[in-house]
Amino acid sequence: MHQKRFIIGFAIMPLFCILLSCKQQSGPPVDHAAKVAAADSGFLQKEYPLWNIIPDSNLVTGEETYDYGIIKNVSHPTITVFSPTHNNSGTAILVFPGGGYNKLAINLEGAEICTWLASIGVTGILLKYRVPASGPHYDAACDCEKDPIKPLALQDAQRAMRIVRYRAKQWKIDTAKIGVMGFSAGGHLVADISTNYRAGVYAPTDEIDKQVCRPAFGLLMFPGHMTFHSDKQYGLNRTLPVDKNTPPSFLLQAGNDNVDSIQNSLVYYIALKKAGVAAEYHIYAEGGHAFGLNESAQKIPGWTALPIADWERLVERWLRTIKMLDK
Repeated sequence: MHQKRFIIGFAIMPLFCILLSCKQQSGPPVDHAAKVAAADSGFLQKEYPLWNIIPDSNLVTGEETYDYGIIKNVSHPTITVFSPTHNNSGTAILVFPGGGYNKLAINLEGAEICTWLASIGVTGILLKYRVPASGPHYDAACDCEKDPIKPLALQDAQRAMRIVRYRAKQWKIDTAKIGVMGFSAGGHLVADISTNYRAGVYAPTDEIDKQVCRPAFGLLMFPGHMTFHSDKQYGLNRTLPVDKNTPPSFLLQAGNDNVDSIQNSLVYYIALKKAGVAAEYHIYAEGGHAFGLNESAQKIPGWTALPIADWERLVERWLRTIKMLDK
């Protein structure tokens, strides 16, 4: 397992170098050598703009910055498609990095995840959605949680899902096998698009917006903001209307998560079970918050030796059980 992870970590080094060079740019520049290296690593990578006309574009302005794996001030959202060059299953997963809806952990909870997905035959699609204040978020001025003025992150997620459906044949994707995966705030975004897909949250702009945006399945990793707008001890955020048509879901969290308590994933699981939705839920004693394949952002000593560090095995097995991957 650890040897496999080393190979994955090495494969994303060209991407990291691209991102590192764009600290004051709106996105990573195209680099032919990096594209060749990516192909040799088992995937092809290409970035696409999300919108022709960005809705509510006045709400996020200024210059995008990148620093040590974190992107801030995203006003021009994109998707980056990591297409497997062999053993393509036809399954695709939109990946939503976390960051409290105020920034994006674009490497640890984004590019690295998409690289791993490509290695198991899944098209990983990294959504660089708008921040800050694009979803429910902490506001320092009031020392409280606030709703966004407009649901910019959900707008971007719905648009990304519609683009993937519209381009599915071109990208060798099965439209019945497009799911979503998110970390922390990105986990909340998974629940948001999984329960708020019937109506668009922006005005249609082109043919792409005629596509449906319901995901086939959802994976929520240590989600946050799930108990906001609830005054009950085990009440789910009322803006997440779970029902029998909510997609099958996989949840995973550490019991000692000190940023988003275990109650966040628990209330969603309870709501899924009450609605009769197929759900799988994994809780680990240790692991903290904000981790990817190889490390924890909290720099927890010995994190890779913890049972939770093998979480990707569970994800891959679950994808097989719901027939998104061949057994």
